[in-house]
Amino acid sequence: MAASRTKHQSLIATDDDVRAGIKALRRKCAVIRRMHDAAGDPPLRRREAGFEGLARIIVGQQLSVASASAIWTRTIAAVQPFDAPTLLAIPEPELRAAGLSRGKIKTLNAMAREVAASGLDLGRLDHLANEDIHAALTRISGVGPWTADVFLMFCIGRADVFAPGDLALQVAAQMAMDLDERPTAKELAAIAERWKPWRGVAARLLWAYYKVVKDAKSGVPL
Repeated sequence: MAASRTKHQSLIATDDDVRAGIKALRRKCAVIRRMHDAAGDPPLRRREAGFEGLARIIVGQQLSVASASAIWTRTIAAVQPFDAPTLLAIPEPELRAAGLSRGKIKTLNAMAREVAASGLDLGRLDHLANEDIHAALTRISGVGPWTADVFLMFCIGRADVFAPGDLALQVAAQMAMDLDERPTAKELAAIAERWKPWRGVAARLLWAYYKVVKDAKSGVPL
């Protein structure tokens, strides 16, 4: 099954799309074949889009999956309905009580103000090119390239987006390619050029491979 299309980009919408990308990447890249043999098909990892989707990415930054999930659950419970006006009306101590850091509260409020003041509709960005979506998101104070890349990959589902600034992707690439040093974001972006037009699938596989190697080193049963 070929990946579904938008005007601008292919999408990763189903597990079949992930498998199609893996099949195409295996044909042309020995590193992908080695990682896929070790990790298997990576998960789809699609998330809700829009205001809630971007907020969840912000909340989960630099946290373990378990911690991010727990804090997100408390944040959702504290902000009902989860929209820009309601979020802006919640006192900071209540958000801190949910487990949010001051930095993340500041970014969430900046996002909410941008939505409320400029009419930015985070749920209707899918008709834009990657570069335009990236620019719209990184205009928000506290939202950097990594956050925008992850939103494009998992909330909008663009197939050819990569997050070269992600530490786990850098470490996974170093391990998979037997590099002496962890590549920089610029170096990893150059490496990822070989995985076009399926860089989003390559990223998913690198994350899966990173987990397999990390679990093996820590003695976690595979």
